[in-house]
Parts: sequence; structure tokens; C-alpha cells
Amino acid sequence: MLKLVLATLSGWWGNGNIDGEVTTTILIITTLLSVLFLVWMLTSKPSDPPLPPGPRPLPLVGNLLSLEPELHTYFAAVAKTYGPISRLWLGKKLGILITSPELAREVLKQNDTIFANRDVPVAGLEATYGGNDILWTPYGDQWRMLRKICVREMLGTQVLDSLYSLRRKEVRNTVKYLYNNVGSPVNIGEQMFLTVLNVITGMMWGGTVKPEDRERVGADFRQLISELTGYLGMPNLSDFYPVLARFDLQGVKKNMKVLAKRFDGIFEKMIDQRRKMGGDENKDFLRFLLQLKDRGDSNPPFTISHLKAVLMDMVVGGSDTTSNTIEFALAEMMSHPEILRKAQKELETVVGKDNIVEESHISNLPYLYAIMKETLRFHAILPLLVPHCPSESCVIGGYTVPKGARVFVNVWAIHRDPTIWDNPLEFQPERFLDWKWDHTGNDLSYIPFGSGRRICVGIAMAERMFMFLVGSIIHSFDWKLGEGEKHDLSEKFGIVMKKKVALIAIPTPRFSNPTLYE
Repeated sequence: MLKLVLATLSGWWGNGNIDGEVTTTILIITTLLSVLFLVWMLTSKPSDPPLPPGPRPLPLVGNLLSLEPELHTYFAAVAKTYGPISRLWLGKKLGILITSPELAREVLKQNDTIFANRDVPVAGLEATYGGNDILWTPYGDQWRMLRKICVREMLGTQVLDSLYSLRRKEVRNTVKYLYNNVGSPVNIGEQMFLTVLNVITGMMWGGTVKPEDRERVGADFRQLISELTGYLGMPNLSDFYPVLARFDLQGVKKNMKVLAKRFDGIFEKMIDQRRKMGGDENKDFLRFLLQLKDRGDSNPPFTISHLKAVLMDMVVGGSDTTSNTIEFALAEMMSHPEILRKAQKELETVVGKDNIVEESHISNLPYLYAIMKETLRFHAILPLLVPHCPSESCVIGGYTVPKGARVFVNVWAIHRDPTIWDNPLEFQPERFLDWKWDHTGNDLSYIPFGSGRRICVGIAMAERMFMFLVGSIIHSFDWKLGEGEKHDLSEKFGIVMKKKVALIAIPTPRFSNPTLYE
């Protein structure tokens, strides 16, 4: 056989020394093949890394049938099985789950501009005049314009300082309301919501709810916003199968249109009243927005849709998140009486027993500040943040995250990770006294407000309202549940986390001087 092969080779290359020519031929062929392989290696594009691991999807539906109502806990369970970056097929939409600080840093910091966009759901488009707000607008000039307007004209430090009298008035109204209902059950979430809402609407257009309408308006407005945020967090087939969007099989678009129309009626009424007022004596946020729209000199143009969408962001985003956090905080303090007593003792030392809480006291209340931080850790108010969407394919944690995927950063799971936090399932404000955690988005182990370019614009406002309002109600009152009631700290998932069972508590005055409750 060997002689046959050699003879054949000799026939290809002519007569001569067979062994020598064959050796030369083999060397030439080997060299050519090596060169060709090297050229191919240098010029060919490396294959993309694979998608993250995840449960096996079913045809057409993907992993939709396995989803559970409490998405944050379900996503955490998937991560325990498949790792800190995993994937789910939500129909035709690819969902990427991020469940570690290291990978969150890759998404929100190292590749911030790529992930600075949103995968806007149908409900979001309906609620915000086509996605013309800060939350859903794509990253770019329009988003920068809207963010700049809100930070400079409404949420900056100087503006917030100038509006202290408004916050003080509303906090004192709440204290007075609670004093008038001493011994009676009070829906804490509704009252905190109404207080924050009055501050926000006072900043925007100067309108607040009359005392006699307090309970009715608080309950109605909170229900309206609760329904709206509920649809925003609801898995919707129209988002997972765009071809089905026109059929609106779950009625999300239809129902959101109805809610958005009710909000639009409120905004139209406020705009009409503000135009009739005229003048510059009332320098509220709405006056500035109307002037900006009427001038028409902004680039890109600022339209009436932008104006209403920004108002929607402020009313919905600011009131629901802050009031829910306060409700969770008071519920935790009531279920841990030693924490409540320690916070009250700090207030008595700093504020005094014959004095009321002022915002100037806040910087001297480290334990109350730790309670706020621990509440934001333990009850992540935006459990999955607002999903991000890469504008181009990107490699995260060694896996490909394709362009257009819906990326969920599971803050709730990160905040309860035992490899990061000692006793993560225990409510312990003390952990924030010695550890310099902050929520500015720099430490990706603790990001209740997100991180990167899309970090929440209202952090300073939320801090002030929490500290001032919580400090006032626990300094002025002791709190207890009704007879036979038990503490329930369970959570209800949504784009904004809520208490599953409303906190109904009974206030008791801590001071005998009635002027402290005026």
C-alpha cells in the first residue's frame, strides 16, 4: 500500500527520487495549509459567546407558562439554578436576569450607554403619551432635555430648600389629622400617600386637597395610581408577541387608556387654571413648563405631550414609591418595638420632648437614617428596577446579551444575598451605622434607586420626605395594631413593591401639650 501511494505521488510530480520528492511535496502542502489556516484565523470573526443558561423553553410560548405572580422571587429561584446571569424566553422576547453586583456593574456602569434604553411596554406607551416621559424615553437628546428640566427646575437642592415651607405645612397637616383620629384605626399607606401627593402637586401647580376631603381623595387617587402601576408591571402578551398587539388579548391597552384619560382630565384642568392665572407671582413647576412649551426655543422641541408625561412621572413615580417605603418602615418598627423605641429616643435627644421635628434635625438622626436604608434594602421598592434594553449586542459575564433583550436587574435578590449581607432576612438598621453604604449607585451591592445614567432623579426628594414624615409621626405618636390583629410584612410584587396587607394602625399621643399637634 505504501509503495502504491509513493508511486502515485511520483506520477503526480514526475520521475526522480521518490522518497526525496514526496518529502518535499508533503512539506510544501503542510506549509500551504498552515499559511491558509493562519490567514483564516486572523481574518475570520470569532463566534459570539452563547446566550446565558436557563430553563428549556417550550415551542412558541417559551417559558411563559412557568412564570409565577411574584416575579422577583421566581427570578431569584431561576438564578439559584442557572447562575447570576440567566435567561428566560418570554414568548418571542428574550429576558436576561442579572442577580449579582458584579454583573450589575457590567450592565449599569461599564456598559452604561449600551443599556441606557428601555424596552417600552404597551402599558407604558399608553400611560405616558407615547413614551414621552423621563422613564421610557430612549437615551438621547430628548431624554437629556427632560432630565435636565426636572433636576434643575423641580428636584435640585436649591429648589427643594426653597419649598421647605410647603413640605412642613403638609407634614403638620398629617400630624393634626392623626391627632384628630387618636384611638381610631388609620390606613397608614393612604395617609402617607396623600401627604406626599400634596407636596408633589403643591410643587407642580400649587393645588392641595382640602382637609375635609382628605380620606376620600387619598383613597381614590391611590387606587388610581395602584391600578396604573399594576398594569405597568403585568406580563402582557402584546409585549411578548408584537404581532398580537393589535388584538390586546388581555385588555391592558384598553384599560390603560381609560386610566390615562382620567389623569389627562386632571392635567388639562390644572393647565387651564394655570393659564387663567397668568403672571409670575405663582412660580410653580407647571408655569415653567408652559412657558418652555410656548417659547418653542428648546432643542429638541418641548411639546404638550412632553409636559403631561413629565407631570405623570412626578405624580405617579414620586407618590407611590415614597409612601410605600414609609408604610413598610413603620410596619417593621411596630413589629420590632425595640427599633421603634430606639428611634424615638434618638428623636427625643435631638428634637426634644417639647418640640416638633423640623427638616434641620434630619442630619442629626443617624439611626432613623439607618432605618430608611434598611427598609430600602429589605423591601426593595423597585424590585427589578425598570428593565433595561441594550441598543446593541453585548457580552456580559461571558455570555451574549442580544440587542433588544429585556434586562432585569434583580435588586430584591441582590439585597438579600447571604454572600453580601450578614443575616439578610433580618431587619437590622444597625448594619448601616458602621457600614458606609450609600444609595447613589456607586456600590452595586446596594442600588434601591438604580445606577448609571438611568438612576432615579428624585432621590433627594424621597430622602427628605421619608426622614421628615417618619420622624414626625413616630416622635408625635406611639403606634399599635387593632385588637386581635397580627403583623403582616408580606410583599406584593409590582413595578413598585407594595405591602400585601395594608397597615392599619392606631395612634396614641406621646406628648400632653396639644399645641405640638397643631
